[in-house]
Amino acid sequence: MAHPVVHFEIGCKDKAKLSEFYGQVFDWKIDPGPMGMIDTGAGSGIQGHIAALGHEPHQFTHFYIETSDVAASLAAVEAAGGRTIVPPVEIPTGTFAWFADLEGNTVGLWRSKPRS
Repeated sequence: MAHPVVHFEIGCKDKAKLSEFYGQVFDWKIDPGPMGMIDTGAGSGIQGHIAALGHEPHQFTHFYIETSDVAASLAAVEAAGGRTIVPPVEIPTGTFAWFADLEGNTVGLWRSKPRS
């Protein structure tokens, strides 16, 4: 399986203020809902969202790599010297996790929920 980058996330303390900033600067359309989904207008570009977690870390940018097995990918990360930051979390649209690479960069893993 290929492992494309499929999503990005921008963290903040004030989602409304940051959404306004990206809308003004890049003309992105950002859903005011809880996930702050971003329409960059790129058509074939990757999707993203703005997140205010309500706790540290507040400022971050992450990208998510698609995988068919989040737990197995985390095991491979750890075997190669990386570490799990957030273990697999199931949400309505799929499963995600965060890991740290050898330099401490936080990267996301993503598996979409299979369609029935």
